[in-house]
Amino acid sequence: MESLVKFVQDEFVTRKDFPEFSAGDTITVYYEIKEGNKTRTQFFRGVVIQRRGTGTSETFTIRKMSGTIGVERIFPVNMPALQKVEVNKRGSVRRARIYYFRGLTGKKARIKESMKR
Repeated sequence: MESLVKFVQDEFVTRKDFPEFSAGDTITVYYEIKEGNKTRTQFFRGVVIQRRGTGTSETFTIRKMSGTIGVERIFPVNMPALQKVEVNKRGSVRRARIYYFRGLTGKKARIKESMKR
C-alpha cells in the first residue's frame, strides 16, 4: 500500500524547485491569497525553525516577530499557492529543529551567519 501511495505522489504531484534551506536560515516565502474573486501575493519573512517530513508531505515552519509577538506559520512544500522562496541569510545552528529559539529575546535571539553552503 505504501508503494502505491509513493507511486501516485511521484507521478501526479508536481514538484516545485526551491533553493536549499534548513533550520536557522532567514527566508522570504511569497504566496498567493484569494480574497473573493481577487488574488494577491503576500510574503512572510522569518527564520526557519524546522523542516519536517519527506516527499510531498514535507513542511517547514517559519517564525517572525510582529512587534513584540512571535508569529509562526507552517508551509507545505507542495502548496499550490506557494510562488517562490528566497533565502536571505544562511544561519549557523547546531540542531535541525531550533524550538529553543522561541524562548529567546533580544541579543540572544540572534543567529550567527554562515558563509558555507
